[in-house]
Amino acid sequence: MKFTILTLFPEIVEAFFSSSIMKKAVDKGLIEYNLVNIRDFALDKHRTCDDAPYGGGAGMVLKTEPLALALDSVKASDIRTVFPTPSGVSYTQKIADELSQEKEIVLICGRYEGIDQRIIDLYVDDEVCIGDYVISSGEIASLVVIDSIYRLCDGVITQESLKEESFQGKLLEYPHYTRPEVFRDIKVPDILLSGHHAKIVKWRHERRLEKTIKNRPDLLDEVEFDRRMK
Repeated sequence: MKFTILTLFPEIVEAFFSSSIMKKAVDKGLIEYNLVNIRDFALDKHRTCDDAPYGGGAGMVLKTEPLALALDSVKASDIRTVFPTPSGVSYTQKIADELSQEKEIVLICGRYEGIDQRIIDLYVDDEVCIGDYVISSGEIASLVVIDSIYRLCDGVITQESLKEESFQGKLLEYPHYTRPEVFRDIKVPDILLSGHHAKIVKWRHERRLEKTIKNRPDLLDEVEFDRRMK
């Protein structure tokens, strides 16, 4: 899997690819990345990449020419291109699963009030929203998308680790416990110390269902209940 990221601040993105599990995936050749600085395609000596919006209003908009030239330089028209934006469709695990099947993805990191609609019309395949809130950094939004995708790629994380995560099977993940057995008078549930695998699986399924009912009841419309676990 290759990620090509168009950004005004490549140092923000570089830090992510140089750390933790992502760094290991890059070192193993499982993940490739290409950082494209949009300012390198600016047309004036000041490397200007923003301008006032037509029709007036607050804020600035990323200029079309530098962004289009940057996209052309990576042949974005031939590659699935994603633009994280508050006005996009809700980004879900299902979309992450789908994007993880691509060989390469281009991501546009927005800034200011956003990007020119003509760039979206000409280049963008997917407008996605990572949540019902607004942040100032398109880099952070793009990294959320990247993080959700790369971990699904073969060899990055074991399939066992992925199997019972939140949103797999439309349920949230069960609670976790580790040493010590008692912490501030709260004891690890006895079932997890029993060594009885079948009962532990049943307990975890029940806790997943409880947590989903409490925190995300909207997910239950899509849940297929396993009657054998009841």
